[in-house]
Amino acid sequence: MSASAEQIAASPEAIAAALENARYIADEGLATAVFLAIRLGKPLLLEGAPGVGKTEAAKAIAAVLGRDLVRLQCYEGIDASHALYEWNYQRQLLAIRHAGDQEIDIYDDRFLIDRPLLQVLRAPERRVLLVDEIDRSDHEFEALLLEFLSDFQISIPERGTLSAASQPVVVLTSNRTRELAEALRRRCVYHWIAYPDAEREAAIIMLRAGDVAEATARAVAKAVGGIRARPLAKPPGIAEAVEWANAATMLEKTGSSWPLAFRRAIGVLIKDEEDLTYIAPELDRIVEEALG
Repeated sequence: MSASAEQIAASPEAIAAALENARYIADEGLATAVFLAIRLGKPLLLEGAPGVGKTEAAKAIAAVLGRDLVRLQCYEGIDASHALYEWNYQRQLLAIRHAGDQEIDIYDDRFLIDRPLLQVLRAPERRVLLVDEIDRSDHEFEALLLEFLSDFQISIPERGTLSAASQPVVVLTSNRTRELAEALRRRCVYHWIAYPDAEREAAIIMLRAGDVAEATARAVAKAVGGIRARPLAKPPGIAEAVEWANAATMLEKTGSSWPLAFRRAIGVLIKDEEDLTYIAPELDRIVEEALG
C-alpha cells in the first residue's frame, strides 16, 4: 500500500473524511467496510437497491486513492473475452504473413488485448476495479471471477499464470436481483447500502447539488422519503433526488411557487409512467407536508 493510501486508510474515520472531500457522504458502516477491505486486501461487496450510491462509492474510493477506475459492467452472457483478456487474431494473422520463414511468437504481449481484470492485474497500484451489477451475470461468470478474487491472478493457457505484484482494490456491486454464490461472498467484505435517512440525504443533496438552499434540500429529502415508502416499480435513487432539488430550484427562479416547482419537476424524480400515475393523486400532499 502506498504512503498516501496508508494515510487515507488509517481508520474508518479517515476514510469517511476522505470520501466526504470527494463529495460522497458515507455512514459509519460503509466507512468501516471500505477501511477493512483496503486493509485486509479483500474485495468489497456492496449490495442495495438501485440508486443508493453503490457505483458512486466505488468512484469516490478511486478518487480518494488517486487511482483510475476500471469499470466492468456486467450483463447476461458476459464471458472471459470481455472481462479477462482476448487475443488479437487479426493482428496475429497479419504478423504471421509478414514473418515469412522467420519464427514469431504469436502469444507475445503485443497481441494480447487487456480487458478490465487484466488491466488491473498489470497495474494494481494505479487502478481500482469496479465489477458493477455482478448479479446481472450468471453463475458461470461468478466462477470465472473466483480465481481472480482469491489470489488476484489470471491463468492464460498460452502464457501461464499472471499474478498481481500487489493486491488491487476491488469493489463489486449488486442490486440483489438474484442470490450470489456463497463462494463469492466469502471472499469479500460485505456491506448493505440502504436509502439514507432524511437528514443524511439532505446533506448529500447540499453537497452534490449546484445552488440549492438548505431548506429546499431538507424538503426534497423528506418528500423523497415519503415517495419511496409507496409501492413503486422504480423508487427514485439519490441521484434523482439531487436532480429534483436542482430542477425545482431552477423553476422557482423562473417564477413558479415552490409547490408548483416541485410538481412541474417531477419528471426528473419519477421516471416510470405507472409510478407517475400512481403518485399523482398524492403528490400535492407529499410536497406540502415536506415544505411544512
